[in-house]
Amino acid sequence: MKSALYIGGVTHRRLRPREHRLAYRVFWLLLDLSELDELDRQLLLFSRNRFNLLSFHDQDYAIKGRGEIREQLDNWLSRAAIDLEGGDIRLLTMPRVLGFVFNPISLYYCHHADGRLMAMAYEVTSTFGVRHAYVIPVPHEDQALGVIRQGAAKALYVSPFMGMEMDYVFRGHVPAERLDMIIDGIDAEGVLINAAMSADRSTLTDGSILRAVLAIPFLTLKVVAAIHWEALKLWVKRIPLTQQPPPAADPVTAQNAPRNTRLH
Repeated sequence: MKSALYIGGVTHRRLRPREHRLAYRVFWLLLDLSELDELDRQLLLFSRNRFNLLSFHDQDYAIKGRGEIREQLDNWLSRAAIDLEGGDIRLLTMPRVLGFVFNPISLYYCHHADGRLMAMAYEVTSTFGVRHAYVIPVPHEDQALGVIRQGAAKALYVSPFMGMEMDYVFRGHVPAERLDMIIDGIDAEGVLINAAMSADRSTLTDGSILRAVLAIPFLTLKVVAAIHWEALKLWVKRIPLTQQPPPAADPVTAQNAPRNTRLH
C-alpha cells in the first residue's frame, strides 16, 4: 500500500502587529486515491463513505456534485497544462473522526506515471465553510527530487484577522519516512504568518489507527476548538479585524506555470 498514517504536529506563528504562537499534535492520513476502496475492505477501523472510527467521505473534498475526486483533479490539472498520464494522486488529510471532519488544508501530491511529482493541489477550507483549491505545477528541476517550492496569490478569505492582499509560499518534500511542509503568508511588509507541518510515517493498519486515536482523541473537533480559542486570544490582543469579501467566482486557482516565490 502506498497509503500511510503520519503522526506529528502543526505550529503557527504570527509576527505582526503582535507576535502570537500556537502548536498542537495531529495525525494525517496519506491516501492514494486508487487505494480507497481496498483500504475500506482491508481495515476494520476505516471506511469510505460510511461511519467508522476514521472515515473518508468523498463529499468532504473537491467540489460537491461535480464528479469523482480523481476526475475533478485531472480536470484541474489539465487547466494548468499538466497530464499525469495515469500517475498516482495521493491526498494528505485529516479523516473524519467518529463522523466529524474539518480540514483547514488538504494536500494532493500529483505524480506522473514515471513517479515524478508534477504538481501540488492545496485545498483550503475556511471556518466559514468556503473551499478553494490552488493547483500549482512543480518546476522541472524539482520534479525528480520531489522538492516543493511554490507560490500562489491568496484567493480565499480564511480569517477575520488577515486581509486578502497576500501571497503564499509553500516549501517541502514528497512524504517519505518524514513529512514536512512550511507555508509562509507574505504581505507588503514581508512574512506575516508562518505555518509548519511535520510528522513521522507509520504503516496504515487497524493497530496504528487505534494508537493514533488514543494518543490524539477527537482530533478534528479539537482542531475546530483550537481555531476558535486562538481567534479569541487574537481578539484580546486587539489584532485588527478585516472585512470578509465575496468568495472567488472560480473555486479553483490553476496556474499554467510555477509562480515566482519570495522565500524568507
